[in-house]
Amino acid sequence: MPGSGFLMMKSQNLVEEKELLDLSISIVNWNTKDILRNCLMSIYKSTHKISYEIFVVDNASSDGSPEMVEKRFPQVKLIRNKENLGFARANNQAIKLSNGRYILLLNSDTIVLDGALDKMVEFMNDRPDAGAAGCRLLNPDGSLQKSIRNFPSLINAYWTNSLLRRLFPKAQITELVTSPKLYLTIREVDSVMGAFLILRSTVVELAGSLDEEFFMYREEIDLCYRIRKTGWKVYFCPLAEIIHLGGASSERVKSESIIRMARSNYRFYKKHYGSAGLILVRLFETTCSGRRLLIWCLAFLFFLARRSEISEKIREIATCFRVSVCPIKRYHPRTRKSGNYENSQLCNL
Repeated sequence: MPGSGFLMMKSQNLVEEKELLDLSISIVNWNTKDILRNCLMSIYKSTHKISYEIFVVDNASSDGSPEMVEKRFPQVKLIRNKENLGFARANNQAIKLSNGRYILLLNSDTIVLDGALDKMVEFMNDRPDAGAAGCRLLNPDGSLQKSIRNFPSLINAYWTNSLLRRLFPKAQITELVTSPKLYLTIREVDSVMGAFLILRSTVVELAGSLDEEFFMYREEIDLCYRIRKTGWKVYFCPLAEIIHLGGASSERVKSESIIRMARSNYRFYKKHYGSAGLILVRLFETTCSGRRLLIWCLAFLFFLARRSEISEKIREIATCFRVSVCPIKRYHPRTRKSGNYENSQLCNL
């Protein structure tokens, strides 16, 4: 075929360029200046054996984050967006520019412990069948943070929203893997939390990068799902550890967090289970939130001393109920001119 030699040579050159570095680190930031600084400092302090580059993709922060990066970490490759493009699209910007054999998606609200990145690169080197992997996540107090996830399915969606979950709390049918013993050894898993997700760059080229229709949440599960479908494996590796503070930029407004999670959840089911699967999941969630709303409204009537606490819970569950029954509309936060998305309407899903 004409030009095939040129294409082969170009492909080889790309591979050689990728091999110049062991790891490309992508950190998406939105108004987490102090936490981001600590994260970057921990990377430089804890990494000794590998070659790496760091991309910070700033989603229109107003807290001086990009200026801090430019001043304190001039070696970091800073990408400044004029608006909040979300987690997936921002990471894809860094992925396209990466020169590492492996790509690490790392949350800004993490502290990398000594040797963690060295160990994960070594792990990926030793596991040629690994398309992606996650490490052991710890809470700030040093306790284990559950980070292994089963793929969302109609079975675990029903289980999570039914009373059976209350009757059999130890059953491992839910999406989140909760048994501590499953976090002690290296194991093949469905997916891991996106706070720390190391990817083989050649696998990203094969399976595709993050789906930008997921503004926030579920994008790493969708990527792991596609990686597994191509025949590669996803691993959990407890040999490396990081501290994950959790929700530094996304949990400031709980109702918005619920809406975004639901939007991404429905996107996943529609994409991988079709319209019928999505309808079933929304039916499960509507039934569950409606039942819980009724129970908490009754509690509001009888427990006068706890009305303030109960009112907050009712508002949270009411948001879940409205999300489950409202029609889903196409929503592109990147078209908004402001970096602040806390004013979207509940039904604009």
